[in-house]
Amino acid sequence: MSDSTAPAPEPDPAPSPVPTSVPDPARAPGQDPARAPGQDPARAPGQDPAPELFTWEFATDPYPAYAWLREHAPVHRTTLPSGVEAWLVTRYADARQALADQRLSKNPAHHDESPHAKGKTGIPGERKAELMTHLLNIDPPDHTRLRRLVSKAFTPRRVAEFAPRVQELTDRLIDGFAERGSADLIHEFAFPLPIYAICDLLGVPEEDQDDFRDWAGMMIRHGGGPRGGVARSVKKMRGYLAELIHRKREGLRQEGGDDLISGLIKASDHGEHLTENEAAAMAFILLFAGFETTVNLIGNGLYALLGNPEQRGLLQASLAAGETGLLETGIEELLRYDGPVEMATWRYATRALTIGGQEIPAGDPVLVVLAAADRDPERFDGPDVLDLARRDNQHLGYGHGIHYCLGAPLARLEGQAALATLLTRLPDLRLAADPAELRWRGGLIMRGLRTLPVEFSPSVPLSPTDGPSEM
Repeated sequence: MSDSTAPAPEPDPAPSPVPTSVPDPARAPGQDPARAPGQDPARAPGQDPAPELFTWEFATDPYPAYAWLREHAPVHRTTLPSGVEAWLVTRYADARQALADQRLSKNPAHHDESPHAKGKTGIPGERKAELMTHLLNIDPPDHTRLRRLVSKAFTPRRVAEFAPRVQELTDRLIDGFAERGSADLIHEFAFPLPIYAICDLLGVPEEDQDDFRDWAGMMIRHGGGPRGGVARSVKKMRGYLAELIHRKREGLRQEGGDDLISGLIKASDHGEHLTENEAAAMAFILLFAGFETTVNLIGNGLYALLGNPEQRGLLQASLAAGETGLLETGIEELLRYDGPVEMATWRYATRALTIGGQEIPAGDPVLVVLAAADRDPERFDGPDVLDLARRDNQHLGYGHGIHYCLGAPLARLEGQAALATLLTRLPDLRLAADPAELRWRGGLIMRGLRTLPVEFSPSVPLSPTDGPSEM
């Protein structure tokens, strides 16, 4: 739920590793950047070899590779698996500068090769579905106007009012598997929770929410579904949103509505100049960019806690004592330690600029590697250590600057409710698979597990239920 995050384009479904891409050496202005895939970049004598990027091994644990880049090539040009060449920014100070630098545009029209039109960047199918006019693809003043309209849905007061519904959804999902003694916490918990929550916030009727869950499921598979499935899901969602906006506009003439889509319609009808395409695109990106960040926050966070029993024990003791301080700082630490967004979404240099001493030519794409910046030892003490009580934790997990994640308050609420309730209701939760067997979803922007199988002592549901589908 952010204009700093969005899913990556869907790669080809294949069992073989993602095509390897090794960072090219930083080029001088005007230097030919071409290099064959897999070719080792130049390095100083005696220097450790450059790591391979974008393999399945890299996806499992990218942090050693990012440590190498921070030390040897902090602003580095590489060829991505899609064939697009881009600059990776890996140090904290440089990343913070780039995220707030308005010379780096979000509008893909500024990319000199315009791969966005070919589906190589951005969300597959959004151009054909006329869903381009959202916060991820625009700059001020349009960005300022649209963000102002939608930000009213994410005020601290509005999020606090939504807390009981998030807790209700959390408990009902756990009820669906509590008696069984085992679960896949991605598919049965981390995935449906934010989907149902954002549907409620948008005003999607309950009878339609399972359709949204199906479409969203296709969007986050990143190669696990049929080829072109993401684009087809985008098209179906666009058609549904157009119909829903029409129905709500008609309904607002008879009765009011306080959901987000109704709010966008009211703004349009009262002179804020929000077109129907803009309203549909805004609703779409809030769902599309919002739910996966929370899926990954919950999944990555639980996995980190399962792998750090001492920190988990401290959190459970704090929760048992009725305290919330460690939970609040803990969510921030989990966002820093292994956050849901590996790289901020695409930016394009509108003119030549310098980041970290490296000249970036006009028209070049820039990807800020949040995961690397948030493990920078120049900014964080013991960056590879999980410390739930960490202070001065100004991580970049939700971005920085005018594109800071709009839905961060809601994501934090959902993350806190999910972790606290699971650890309290299922106190002996344990991983039910060898960590080496777990797989991470393919893609460029997001970082999240495909599955998270767990076991625990069966418990009685809080209330009789037929499962999450009744939500």
